[in-house]
Amino acid sequence: MQASFAQMGTPLSEVVFVVVDLETTGGPPGADAITEIGAVRVRGGAVESEMSTLVNPGRAIPAQITVLTGITNAMVAGAPPVGEALSAFLAWARLDGESTVLVAHNARFDVGHLRGAARALGLGWSEPTVLDTLGLARRAWSRAEVPDHKLGTLAALVGSPIRPAHRALGDARATVDVLHAALEVLAPLGVTHLEDLATAADPVPARRRAKSRLADGLPSSPGVYQFLSAAGQVLYVGSAVDLRRRVRSYFTAAEKRSRIANMLDTTVQVRAIPTPTEIEARVRELRLIAELDPPVNRRSRSPRSRPWLRPVGGPRPRLAATTVLTLAQADGAVGPFPSRAALAQARRAVESALGMHPWDGPGARTAGPDDAGTPDGDAAGAVTGATAGIPAGDAAAGVPDGDAAAEAPTGAEAVRLALSGRVDLVALPLLERISALAAVERFEEAGMWTARLRSLLLAACRAEKARPLLACPHLIAARRRPGGGWELVAVRWGRLAGSAITPPGADPRPAGRRAAEPSGGPGDAARRGRQADRDSPGRSADRTSRPRRPPIVIIAVVAVVALAIVLVVTLSTLAHAQPVSGHDDLVSPTSLKEAL
Repeated sequence: MQASFAQMGTPLSEVVFVVVDLETTGGPPGADAITEIGAVRVRGGAVESEMSTLVNPGRAIPAQITVLTGITNAMVAGAPPVGEALSAFLAWARLDGESTVLVAHNARFDVGHLRGAARALGLGWSEPTVLDTLGLARRAWSRAEVPDHKLGTLAALVGSPIRPAHRALGDARATVDVLHAALEVLAPLGVTHLEDLATAADPVPARRRAKSRLADGLPSSPGVYQFLSAAGQVLYVGSAVDLRRRVRSYFTAAEKRSRIANMLDTTVQVRAIPTPTEIEARVRELRLIAELDPPVNRRSRSPRSRPWLRPVGGPRPRLAATTVLTLAQADGAVGPFPSRAALAQARRAVESALGMHPWDGPGARTAGPDDAGTPDGDAAGAVTGATAGIPAGDAAAGVPDGDAAAEAPTGAEAVRLALSGRVDLVALPLLERISALAAVERFEEAGMWTARLRSLLLAACRAEKARPLLACPHLIAARRRPGGGWELVAVRWGRLAGSAITPPGADPRPAGRRAAEPSGGPGDAARRGRQADRDSPGRSADRTSRPRRPPIVIIAVVAVVALAIVLVVTLSTLAHAQPVSGHDDLVSPTSLKEAL
């Protein structure tokens, strides 16, 4: 049974079932194995058409097959060859239809022979959706209800007027009766749509499968989905290209994660936030996971915690890990790294290639607020003179040592250049070292330095992609959709502002302006992102502390009002003051009023 379908959410009453049965020579699939083809085309429980033909396999039919099926060599002597019969069947069946399902009992046998013959003869095979009534029957009726799941036994169980006798058309008709009976039994368990057939035969608890109806009201569009408990707690957050299809897949045997299964047992509601594009759905998923901290999500729980590697200190800088960068710092940093371990590998590669003194503390050193003004010569630096590389004594063996490996310039400028795009300053010396180690058959060490260099190069690629976005105040990207129209994405200072799609022939410019103000959803963390963008007008890769300056008009109004209040208070005080003897030089209230 195949696990994917062209169209999702199609009721079974609208599905076209092409039920097929084959008789063969007993040999493997190929161009000379099929002796008879029988098929029935049904929709909505009614038979639309039937097809039956004997097939000349081009070889003798074994005697035991003749005894089993009753098909003799004389019967197929005047029958069409396999290629002609199979072409006629494919043209009749129209298996490439969006809601067409190929059905057989023990489908591995029948579909395997059809596929094998088509490929051997050079005929097109569209890999249609396949349903095996054998697996469907095992799900519908247990061994307590039926001794076995052979076609003859099942036909008798469901009251089919046809008794299978190893003739293609008769067996196909009996399979139709078994199919309809099995679907009727499984309907109360949630097998009501085309997508349910993919895993209808899998051992999924009926209670869980029944919850698949939680996806019935969801749109078939990109977006973010949330599984909620009875108390309203968000248990899990995910994103999908097709919300309905993705959510329904959780309630099938395709979902094998135990923690997800436990979560589904407590889920009572599924909340969806549709988005115009897939990229907006992915970004919103990360923001919601960071904001809501759902207990079942394991990945992407801390999207802002991925570290960068940047230099800190004075003329002789050190390399430190940080998760917060200003835009100026991002120009001289590489990252983000997937883990601290990957960052440590890249750090050792840079330190060795550029002859830097490595940090001697546990793990990667963390950048502090005072690092920018901390001289490298301070005792607090706690550095050693040894480099993270090959001992100096190995130079005699043809392996360059850690300090001499890099002939590139050293110092703060060399470090800045290496971390801002000139990664060759590190790569070339390390490649020479790796080659030298391999030449003397020190493959483990060569692999170690290869892994360190790879970690640095991957981070440098990420940084090269991120820097232009971080430095761009406003960017609208567009790409043409396959069916016409445009997909638009608005980005401000490296943060997604919104997205939109336009219909074919429409002007994309108004939609691009609207994409900068996306509509929010329940618990949507994008609102915080947009507020952070307004508070941080583009001078940082993550956040900036620069305050917003109020408009000059507001400042002027406030100043005028404050001056007026001061004058009023002063005049009121002077008007009620008493003359002071011995101080004739004081200005009287009357004269002050006149002067004003």
